[in-house]
Amino acid sequence: MGDVTTNATTGYTDTHCHLYDTRGVAQDDVITAAHAAGVTTMITVGCDATTTASAIDTASRYDGIYATAGLHPHEAKFGVDTIVEFLDDPHVIAIGECGLDYYYDHSPRSIQRDVFAAQIQLAHARGLPLIVHTRDAWADTFDILAAEGMPERTVFHCFTGGPQEAQQCLDLGAYLSFSGIVSFKSATALHDAARLCPIDRLLAETDSPYLAPVPHRGRSNQPAYVTYVVQALAGLRDTTTDSVRDATSANARLAFPALGP
Repeated sequence: MGDVTTNATTGYTDTHCHLYDTRGVAQDDVITAAHAAGVTTMITVGCDATTTASAIDTASRYDGIYATAGLHPHEAKFGVDTIVEFLDDPHVIAIGECGLDYYYDHSPRSIQRDVFAAQIQLAHARGLPLIVHTRDAWADTFDILAAEGMPERTVFHCFTGGPQEAQQCLDLGAYLSFSGIVSFKSATALHDAARLCPIDRLLAETDSPYLAPVPHRGRSNQPAYVTYVVQALAGLRDTTTDSVRDATSANARLAFPALGP
């Protein structure tokens, strides 16, 4: 999938992956494959105390890999205090993923809302970017962000809304991060959102090991496949893969300043 790219500003950036879950493949092999595909920067995202600790461990051992500390809505029942201790770690560059998930309801909705609000407050207090997960919960997500105040740098990860939701996010100043779903032919509303999004608010991610893009749909995902996400975005926007790669990597450094220039 192309030569190794050593310059982080011209390589691909996967703004959201879970490198502690490689579905049985050696982590070293997954990272090596990403580098071979030209992926120079990866953000491995915590979902609870255990996965946050694992993300930090990975980030501490590899150049170009960064960690976040977050409590996913599925894990909200464990309480935000379980991740606060990780926020002082120098490898943590953002809060999240956090938000609301009314599709599965693995944690009670009232607790999800409280824990989401608490993590927004942490993002404000620490001056860190916020990574938002929202599923079947747009109205409450926007209401809580309005009540707590939108952090200066907020990313809607694995964006799955249509043009209306995209415009609401953009009006608030957020970035939209698109996953492999954007490569699915059936995701027509998402395609419209990807066309609508200004190039300077566009991000690309894998959410690996989930949501592998075409041509790997239905298999385990990995950061190397962010190249296919970028290709899909380029096709939808009638532009070149290189231009979307460069824009999404540059935008990632604005959304997550700790990534550096």
